[in-house]
Amino acid sequence: MRLGTTEIILIIVLALVLFGGGKLAGVGKALGKSIKDFKSEVKDEEKPEKKDQPDDQEKA
Repeated sequence: MRLGTTEIILIIVLALVLFGGGKLAGVGKALGKSIKDFKSEVKDEEKPEKKDQPDDQEKA
């Protein structure tokens, strides 16, 4: 199911009516910050953590 131009315009108009221009800008800012934080957390988890000691010393 794809959204057409008419549906997207209708969603934007309804959002403006419900939230108003000022609050909608705040909601967009908060959403952008949340997405940025989420991406940085996912990126941090992909990196392997460094071990305190090399593998050779752990076996000894």
